Amino acid sequence: MNGFQDQELIDSLVAADSSSWSVRAAAGRRLAAAPRLGAVADVLHRLLLDVQDTAVTSETAVALLARGDLAGLRAVLAARADATDQGTADQLGAELDGDPRWMTGDGLAELIRQLQALAADADPGVRDEAQRRLSLLRQDD
Repeated sequence: MNGFQDQELIDSLVAADSSSWSVRAAAGRRLAAAPRLGAVADVLHRLLLDVQDTAVTSETAVALLARGDLAGLRAVLAARADATDQGTADQLGAELDGDPRWMTGDGLAELIRQLQALAADADPGVRDEAQRRLSLLRQDD
């Protein structure tokens, strides 16, 4: 989102701590659109691992994956690697597996390219998750 303003960022950061799942999910969607994810990475990670409601996890993951970039995929893989709650881990896996952009030949090629890049990531959780997903894709061939 090009018009991501300071006030919108502040409002989204406050909303991420709401007791309402729908408010947290909306905050996750808005924060996922931030031009620089690094500035909000910790909050996004927390929303991706929301154990109170998997809708927050789902909405945030979908928005991050919809970016179509390495940063969005990396954030979801990092959360999947850190997920200790099985429901959250399953939801993150479902969002990774169900992204419709990756159902086409070009989309699958882009996913593989991004996973190959992330398979060399400095974060061992991201690296392992990317390698695991690449291995699963090879088994499907």
